[in-house]
Amino acid sequence: MIRLLLATLALLLATPAAAQLTKPEARIAAAVDADTPRAIAFLERMVNQNSGSLNLPGVDAVAAIVRPEFEALGFDTRWIDMRATGRAGHLIATHRGNGRGKRILLIGHLDTVFEPSSPFQKFERNGDRATGPGVIDDKGGIAVIVMALRAMQAAGTLKDADIIVILTGDEERTGAPMDIARKDLIELGKWADIALEFEPLARDAGVDYGSVARRSSTNWTITAKGRTGHSSGVFGKTLGYGAIYELVRILDSFRRELAEPNLTYNVGVIGGGTPATIDDQGLSIASSGKTNIVPETAIARGDIRSLTPEQDARVRARMEAIVAQNLPGTSATIAFSEGYPSMPPTEGNRALLTRLNAVNASLGLPAMPEYDPAKRGAADSSFVAADADVLAGLGAAGENSHAEGEWIDLTSIPLQAKRAAILMTRLSREHR
Repeated sequence: MIRLLLATLALLLATPAAAQLTKPEARIAAAVDADTPRAIAFLERMVNQNSGSLNLPGVDAVAAIVRPEFEALGFDTRWIDMRATGRAGHLIATHRGNGRGKRILLIGHLDTVFEPSSPFQKFERNGDRATGPGVIDDKGGIAVIVMALRAMQAAGTLKDADIIVILTGDEERTGAPMDIARKDLIELGKWADIALEFEPLARDAGVDYGSVARRSSTNWTITAKGRTGHSSGVFGKTLGYGAIYELVRILDSFRRELAEPNLTYNVGVIGGGTPATIDDQGLSIASSGKTNIVPETAIARGDIRSLTPEQDARVRARMEAIVAQNLPGTSATIAFSEGYPSMPPTEGNRALLTRLNAVNASLGLPAMPEYDPAKRGAADSSFVAADADVLAGLGAAGENSHAEGEWIDLTSIPLQAKRAAILMTRLSREHR
């Protein structure tokens, strides 16, 4: 009898937070556990259907797999065709609640970086780990969304919740023009009070992190021009330094002068000669030249990633100033293309992480620290960050995103579904 009492006391001391779950929340946790095999089978179906961003029929097919899941939960669904931007489209699912609680937007994406030409095409499971194209980025995130919503329905907490889900079809390679490709997402951000993004969970050394910020991603192209002629005249008053020296000056000035926290500026492709041209996609530079000819053209293309709009504007201005300081006999221009805005670490975002950590406490889980935004890429959540409080990285855990061998920790799907479902339940009960 004494041993039994001691064992019971030890169990209670080991799991004090479990008692903080309300009865509906406990039903959510139980529903998630019961639903895990179904969620993994659903994930396998999605992964085995190729949906590379440029495989428009494939993206359509994944949407057809996902759409009935939302409709079975009482969501109204619609497909926004995006052929005008060169991409498939976006799936939007709307659940109308009682109109009193927080409006919640859930964000994920249907496409992957793996086109049909990739040899990496199939879901393969080995115990609690599975590999496959897009298995965590972002089909694992979609599995978490559906599982969380199914658990809310089973627990009776979905009926009053105002929730819209948007699954874009071009997150990995955005269609153009951007103002059309992201119009619907931006409008939903204006509707929402809160946005929860289901890109992969940030997990480092066994610690789960909350993402309250993401950096921007904007491409730039520099074109340098010089006077061409015999190389014996290089550096002289007539020919000057040539286009390649001018481009090297600019890039090395970037390296030396632009560095600051949370900023990166990569050079992805470079070429120069007489002549040199870049293709319409900005991916390939064709150039030719001889050692005894001063080059007339040099081109480089890269990106900048910043944490706030203010940082982005400041860095662009500094880049433009450097480009304008030309070597003799040369000229240069820099052009910035459309890109992903930043998602700064606002107090509203941090308040959402505090709410999530209250859920963690109720589940008997450790608190999740803030993740370093310099370690994350850009994502669709940034397009709504100006209008709603945002918490990112609520999808599944794994590694090797965007590479063959991408894998998922299957145990993270129910874990993240519990976190998300309980968080959404609590938020839906907070008055607007």
